[in-house]
Amino acid sequence: MIISNKPVQYLLVTLLALTSSINFASTPVDSASAAHENVELAEGSHAETNGHGETVAHKVEEEFNASELINSHIGDAHDFHIADWDGHPISFSLPVILWTANGLEIFSSAKFHHDNSGEHVVDINGQKFVRYKEIIFYADKFEGLSQEVKDNGAFAFDARPLDFSITKNVFSMLMSAIILFLVFFAVARSYKKNDKAPTGLAGFLEPLVTFVRDEIAIPNIGTKKYAKYMPYLLTIFFFIWINNLIGLIPFFPFSSNLTGNIYFTFVMAFITFVVTTLSGNKNYWGHIFNTPGVPVWLAPIMIPVEIIGMLTKPFALMIRLFANITAGHIIILSLVSLIFIFKSVAIGPVSGAFVLFMSVLEMLVAALQAYVFTLLSALFIGQAVEEHDHH
Repeated sequence: MIISNKPVQYLLVTLLALTSSINFASTPVDSASAAHENVELAEGSHAETNGHGETVAHKVEEEFNASELINSHIGDAHDFHIADWDGHPISFSLPVILWTANGLEIFSSAKFHHDNSGEHVVDINGQKFVRYKEIIFYADKFEGLSQEVKDNGAFAFDARPLDFSITKNVFSMLMSAIILFLVFFAVARSYKKNDKAPTGLAGFLEPLVTFVRDEIAIPNIGTKKYAKYMPYLLTIFFFIWINNLIGLIPFFPFSSNLTGNIYFTFVMAFITFVVTTLSGNKNYWGHIFNTPGVPVWLAPIMIPVEIIGMLTKPFALMIRLFANITAGHIIILSLVSLIFIFKSVAIGPVSGAFVLFMSVLEMLVAALQAYVFTLLSALFIGQAVEEHDHH
């Protein structure tokens, strides 16, 4: 049995029963919209006089912003928003780990506070940092950046310290990896103790592992070479599946959108690209640089086309997973937002019914996208290791 040979290399999916149909209603809007905690008598409020002749300010209810709610959820964050109590958010703050000009700095994300400009700032050991859209900048360099650079701050390397922070997505990734390792390790131990038909968790997982082997690996890679790639294929299948499911669970410590993050899908697709490229045999490279049946004079055209084809494969993997998972989250959040947009009780049951339907559908999509990513990875690897018969 595959699991008993290399338990450390195989990851498990834990199917969790979802009991909530509305997953993201407690997600906070962008923090920049709440820059000033103490509201003064100004725009957005009105005043009246009470019975004692004192002026009392009343804050006008802000218009619900669905796009802020959606962007807040599908993006990453330095803390988990758990609930609101008496108008104040209850959050689980995560550690911020920065490599700065003065060395390593580690502190809680709760230390960020609003300054007069409305930005999240923190002063650590004489260095001031600004957090803008969950990206951390040096405060002195942040002011000189254009708005376009601020909005695309991931690439403003000169204005940022090296950021190794544990964000929601990183926390979710580490948590799922640890859970999968522990459960698969337990399953492997059960195989050592029981040489008969597997029971319990092992009995549940064996058909899944067999499915990946018999329906994905062997048909696409072949019976001679499939075993070499089984650890990788099982890893991405279970890892993507469980993180898809984690994104559907509304409460802490879940609710992250890891597989809907394009940086994550890029890394997963890049690993498949590296495995495929390193596995390529002479037939694979010969097809790229000397396409059979093509005249020599077409080589300057065909070689770039084949190379572009190599790059579009991982690109398709990256976009497919990212787009499908993100689209599902956006649809569910949009349906929830209808209740607050129309401010009507009549919309609640209709919106709730559609949200329930979409949540169940997303559970299917979670498994389907893990299957598709693994299937295409196996297909690309199979093309790289395929041997052609010579007659």
